[in-house]
Amino acid sequence: MKSSSIFAEPWAQPYLLEGAFGLEKEHVRVDEAGNLALTPHPRAFGDKLANPYITVDFSESQLEMITPPQRSMGEALGFLETIHDVVVENLTDELLWPQSMPPALPEDGSKIPLAVFDDEHRALTEYREFLAQTYGRRKQLISGIHVNISVSDQLLRGMQKRLAMNDLTFSEFKSWAYMRALRNMMRYRWMMVVMLGNAPAAHQSYASMCCDMPETGGDARGSEHSVSIRASMCGYRNNEEFILDYSSQSGLNCSVRSLVDQGKLIHEKELYSPIRLKCDHKTGELTHLELRILDLDPSVKVGIRPQSLHLLHLFMLWAMGQDETREFDADEQMMAVQNQYRAACCGFHSELLDDHGVPFADGAKDFVVDFLSELESLIVDDGELAGEYRSSLADLHAQLAGGQISPLELTKRQIREHGFVASNLQRAKDFRAQSLAQGFNFYAYQDMELSTQLMLREAVLRGVKFELIDRAENFVKFEKAGHVEYVQQATKTSHDTYSSVLMMENKVVTKKVLADAGIRVPQGGDYDDVARAKVDFAIYQGEAIVVKPKSTNFGLGISILKENDSRQNYEQALEMAFAEDKSVLVEPFISGREFRFFLINGKVEGILHRVPANVLGDGESTISQLIEEKNLDPLRGVGYRTPLEKIAAGPAEEMFLQAQGLGFHCVPAADKKVYLRENSNISTGGDSIDFTDDIHSSYFEIAERAAAAMGVNITGLDMMIDDINEPASETNYAIIEMNFNPAIHIHCHPYQGKNRQLNVKMMDFLGY
Repeated sequence: MKSSSIFAEPWAQPYLLEGAFGLEKEHVRVDEAGNLALTPHPRAFGDKLANPYITVDFSESQLEMITPPQRSMGEALGFLETIHDVVVENLTDELLWPQSMPPALPEDGSKIPLAVFDDEHRALTEYREFLAQTYGRRKQLISGIHVNISVSDQLLRGMQKRLAMNDLTFSEFKSWAYMRALRNMMRYRWMMVVMLGNAPAAHQSYASMCCDMPETGGDARGSEHSVSIRASMCGYRNNEEFILDYSSQSGLNCSVRSLVDQGKLIHEKELYSPIRLKCDHKTGELTHLELRILDLDPSVKVGIRPQSLHLLHLFMLWAMGQDETREFDADEQMMAVQNQYRAACCGFHSELLDDHGVPFADGAKDFVVDFLSELESLIVDDGELAGEYRSSLADLHAQLAGGQISPLELTKRQIREHGFVASNLQRAKDFRAQSLAQGFNFYAYQDMELSTQLMLREAVLRGVKFELIDRAENFVKFEKAGHVEYVQQATKTSHDTYSSVLMMENKVVTKKVLADAGIRVPQGGDYDDVARAKVDFAIYQGEAIVVKPKSTNFGLGISILKENDSRQNYEQALEMAFAEDKSVLVEPFISGREFRFFLINGKVEGILHRVPANVLGDGESTISQLIEEKNLDPLRGVGYRTPLEKIAAGPAEEMFLQAQGLGFHCVPAADKKVYLRENSNISTGGDSIDFTDDIHSSYFEIAERAAAAMGVNITGLDMMIDDINEPASETNYAIIEMNFNPAIHIHCHPYQGKNRQLNVKMMDFLGY
């Protein structure tokens, strides 16, 4: 087995870990007692044939989650975790069973519901009826994870050149390379079973229809050394072991079709191979391999660990670069099958066979340890991603050496201590709590702003396909049933005109339009010369004022001077504002509290009061320390990727503290609230509190009039209100700003109050 891989050479390293990666995961739904849920596929996920992310497998009770191809294993896993969380959030009184082997099943197997499809897709129902009759409904409920992997074309082209196989077209070489990977992976798949298998027991309601399984504790059946019943003779397999032609892609396809022609298979997809070739539907070109041997890992919420994915990826790369000394003929195939079943049954405690078909002289575990070392030698690069793969291999080494407990052993302990149903049911409940605790991130795309992540999460639920047109700019293409929308940063859409956006961007124009519509706005000076603005200090001296850029959002460059008795502070505020824009406004400070009105289609859908950045004294810590402590809240981050932003400790905060006779070194008394900003933007560390149900309806009417006057569908309108319980008058409110790109996440996940689900309403508005 020892050999030097072509991929360990320097030329391959930039492309080695590149490719496309997708995951498909099955889960059975159960009720709160751990019994199979007999309810239909949840309506929340829409048409089971139209949602590309959430569908059914064999049974109405068996969900399948599907990620589109991603650029890394990490992103694929993050996408899968997001689908998982979205599913959990929308299940009613039901749980996702975390184990590959089914839960407590009905005594009458016929009560296990087949997936139901309409008359147009009757063939899908008929196929499931055939499977139920041929293999039994219980066996069809076994679940797992399929891993789809393709390598980069650059890697394949380099490989073709190094092997001097230029007599083949690139398409022919790609087929050759994937077929070599397939053969080698089929030969040595038993290693993936012993390292990653995690289905060591079955419930007694399943075991009764299979081979004799001893009791391993209460309602569990298996054996002391079981690794994966799913991959065993009692698991997910055809009733007959078929010998196929693995010499080429065409040979394999022909041999499978021959089985169909002979009536041994009803359809090519009935072949339950642990690894499948996947081809482009239009061209027939081989595109990637689908690895189907992986059990669900019931010890982690999403059902799979990064280490497992990294191992499978490296296994495929090793197999593609591994020379072959023998044909994968009938004897080799049967030996590979025998090794799989032995590994699944008893792991290293079974008599696994070496390349010569005899039990390993030095032990199969030593063989696997050497194999992991070979995989390590593939990774020469010292980048961050390569480091993650090396770390995963180190974890697997530690597990084999007994220095680190394996996920399999964790599962066995849980089953021994609590039983099959009880242990898995408790994990299902714990994982549900984890999913519900942080329902705002799209884990594959956490580099994007949070409002966009929330829109993508809602797209998954509705089955809306999306493409990241410009990831850095949060520009997304949504598509469903031919309906396409282009959206930037969640709220920039084609439904607002360019002129209306420019009007909102220009605060002078906004004030003029609103004033003409009879809506109160603050008056003040408009400057495009910082020197001229500084000269006018005497005009504003002693008055409460706001200094702000004319055309920016997110509170950038805004200062509020309550006294304005310091020329130095006034001039510093001007310089901060001019650093953000070439024109600056100086306006009288409007009394009252500030509220953000979010309007969609000209209608108010959410109202927030934003409390300026603040800390609460404990009598011991400095203001600087209190800021650091508050910023540890996982809801706070940087760059609009979390519901709240971290509080800064910069010049603006320092200036505001000085106005209060304070500094970062001061120690506030216990329970004394210290404000670090006058402006209340969430983007500068403020707290968000929902007030949608608490404000007098007259202010709704004013906000909607303002949107109509500006001709905008989506806006974040900032209004100062003296008393939210009193009706609006000519003197007790003013609109101070209208924003063309308001964040939705602050209304979806406020610091206090109700989630207004603006991502849901935005998708409704977009027509999905």
